[in-house]
Amino acid sequence: MGTTDTKGNEVLKKLNGTNNKPKTLEGWLQAMRPQLEKALPKHVSPDRILRIAMTAIRTTPKLRDCDTMSFLAAVMQSAQLGLEPNTPLGEAYLIPYKRKIQFQIGYKGIIALCQNTGQYQSIYAHMVYKNDKFEYQLGLHKDLIHVPAEEPEGEPIYYYAVYHLMNGGSDFAVWSRNKVEKHKEQYSKSAQYDSSSWQTAYDSMALKSVLKSALKYAPKSIELANKLAMDETIKTEIAPNMEEVSAEYIDIIEEEKPVETVDKKTGEITGATHEELKKEMNEKPKKEHKVSKAEDFINDEDIPGARK
Repeated sequence: MGTTDTKGNEVLKKLNGTNNKPKTLEGWLQAMRPQLEKALPKHVSPDRILRIAMTAIRTTPKLRDCDTMSFLAAVMQSAQLGLEPNTPLGEAYLIPYKRKIQFQIGYKGIIALCQNTGQYQSIYAHMVYKNDKFEYQLGLHKDLIHVPAEEPEGEPIYYYAVYHLMNGGSDFAVWSRNKVEKHKEQYSKSAQYDSSSWQTAYDSMALKSVLKSALKYAPKSIELANKLAMDETIKTEIAPNMEEVSAEYIDIIEEEKPVETVDKKTGEITGATHEELKKEMNEKPKKEHKVSKAEDFINDEDIPGARK
């Protein structure tokens, strides 16, 4: 059974002289429950998040060997987005990588975040097999036809994603399996590791890649852009707003092209990259949020028998 390490040791210093030192990730989660509860959205049950996180630890033992704060930060990111990590829903994942935890949003999580904006009438992604009827065309009259076979044959040969906006706009993207492979090799350093989602859930990662491609030119609010920017990050601090915590990125980020955003006051659609959106957010006056270090989570008065 693994023990806490690295930044987690800072908290252990405050627990000297007690018999309540967290020695496992489960112990950390229980000890930090009050602090986690304060930072969660009102609609998120801390009990459910704790149960899901503990299940993730049991089903992915390598999580125990990773940095404690990166684990807690990944759990917090998932909770604040309203996405359940490491469950059959496929909304989000906690991925061990070089003794740290990377937070990943699944393609179903991206769909959920988009649907929550109220801008999308429908949004979906599918796989195409060689015995399916599948046709698409670009140009002035874009079209896509997919009639799935009753019994799929072999591996998927295409992946595609489609969205329809409430205002009537729509678009789609289609990637061949070969294009998915090239994308994985070029942009995912972590794909070579056994714990990588590319190894454990290839088709889901392929659908996520083509979905992100389709959404590249879709209108996005600043809020949605910031939420999507939390994908594939490693964070080692916790704050009431996890979007404001600095992140470490493992995989290579594609060079950003302009994406459309909607001015809430005028309805005007303008182009801006995610980095420009972040800069705009940083220039706005913000409420002061305390970013918690490891030693902030447990107070002496919270621990029976702690020294004063």
